[in-house]
Amino acid sequence: MKHELIHDWNTYTGAEIPTGRRVMLNDETLRDGLQNPSVHDPSIAEKIEILHLMESLGIDTVNIGLPGAGPRAYADTEALAREIVQSRMKIRPNCAARTLKNDIKPIIEISERVGMPLEAATFLGSSPIRRLVEDWTVDHLQRTTEEAVKFAASAGLPVMYVTEDTIRTDPSTVITLYSTAIRAGARAIVLCDTVGHATPRGAYNLVKFAIDEVVKPSGEKIRVDWHGHNDRGLAVANSLAAIAAGADQVHAAALALGERVGNTPMELMLVNLRLLDLIDQDLSNLKKYSTTVSKATHTPIPPNYPVVGRDAFRTATGVHAAAIVKAYKKGDEELANSIYSGVPSHLFGLEQIIEIGPLSGRSNVIYWLEKRGIPASDELVDRIFDAAKKAQRIFTDEELFALIGPATAAGKSRAN
Repeated sequence: MKHELIHDWNTYTGAEIPTGRRVMLNDETLRDGLQNPSVHDPSIAEKIEILHLMESLGIDTVNIGLPGAGPRAYADTEALAREIVQSRMKIRPNCAARTLKNDIKPIIEISERVGMPLEAATFLGSSPIRRLVEDWTVDHLQRTTEEAVKFAASAGLPVMYVTEDTIRTDPSTVITLYSTAIRAGARAIVLCDTVGHATPRGAYNLVKFAIDEVVKPSGEKIRVDWHGHNDRGLAVANSLAAIAAGADQVHAAALALGERVGNTPMELMLVNLRLLDLIDQDLSNLKKYSTTVSKATHTPIPPNYPVVGRDAFRTATGVHAAAIVKAYKKGDEELANSIYSGVPSHLFGLEQIIEIGPLSGRSNVIYWLEKRGIPASDELVDRIFDAAKKAQRIFTDEELFALIGPATAAGKSRAN
């Protein structure tokens, strides 16, 4: 970006998250994401296509299912694991499991069948409110944790230990359960905002507490993950706060899919980490990833969804379009992508789109015509401009070609 032209108040007193840190992402689209009550469960072919798009975006790890949930879940989990092995993909798989041997056994079986260790994401509820409803004691949860983690680790599986609703769990229980899991062999812990209760300060506090009171005293090298939900619309902010507090990896799902209103949106985590210079991989497939998940799950992308929504880089407003056109005329794509956008579209394989509607200026019309190789005569510009001022919405390309006239439109068609 044009740093010398942009005074960045975001970093006025120093960056919230210093660059140079290794920040990882775990994709929950194909497991937690499919718990969204409105989605269709994609076919295995669609899941494999989505998996390859995750790989193309440099996403580090992926939850490929909960194989203990039934025959289809088992078959799809095995197929995805086999695809990772056969295609020699860099993305590393994990599988969800309750802290029960019957959920862990299928992960062990699939791991042996495909010849690759699958990280077992063993989870259980922990908050006082859940303990009250289930008539659980902390001692019971501690014994369950120890048995499950030891069982998975003794089978050679890497273990990721997860407590649901960590953000509403008392400190002593957090210390007890995670310390028990680490002693039993877990080498990753996941702190969860299962019901979307957290604020950024809460996410920061919990992660810092777990690092200071659990991870450091353990003396072990432990990966710390954050798994957040979006009930208050704070999932991205919370995830960035968790990273600022020291989290190594954040969980997210395409289009924020997941229980209720969903998980942290993966697209927006990739965008924000890229703009914070915390990742630098090629993200030109970001929109394809999003639209593929949208189609496979039958989940429409709202037009105003950030970055990958249809309107993210469209404008028909005269003042905005005029500034963008002037930047393009300077021969500077980066300038054009930054003048009226906090997210430079070219970083994500996209471009600014200038359209024509009732709020447009003559510059919109001239740019639209020149972009399509059509001479912008005064008579033609006036005709389109006058029609736009009487319209109630943005014109489609077909409507504009009709205004231009068949001869000019046909010449344009032949030129293309």
